[in-house]
Amino acid sequence: MKQVEDGSTIKIHYTGRLDDGTVFDSSKEREPLEFTMGSGGLIKGFEDAVRGMTVGEMKIIKITSGEAYGPYRDDLVMSINKSQIPPDLEARQGVMLSLRHPNGGTIDALIAEVTADSVTLDANHPLAGEDLTFELELVEIA
Repeated sequence: MKQVEDGSTIKIHYTGRLDDGTVFDSSKEREPLEFTMGSGGLIKGFEDAVRGMTVGEMKIIKITSGEAYGPYRDDLVMSINKSQIPPDLEARQGVMLSLRHPNGGTIDALIAEVTADSVTLDANHPLAGEDLTFELELVEIA
């Protein structure tokens, strides 16, 4: 029976949960996730778990934060003066911003807190520091 290997294009259904059981993402109500193994588009722990699976196989795997989105980093949280926020942007908690990095790239940051004078930005991935559990079902190997 054919197994998933690097270069395989696959379709897989998944449900991702945090340690407290909260579902953070699932493909069950939509099309399965399609990707090419080894392309680097997914977290390492996810690809490692899928490698070697066969069509119809199901498994539950746990991925530590180190193999997922890394540890939560305090150095990616910064407070800036509210006057540095463009006037046409409503600075409110929960809004995602794309910030221009000095190297020309962009960094996504969440507005974590707003006070009268400052805005706290958090550039950590929303799942940083979290161990993730995935229920996987391989649907297709192309």
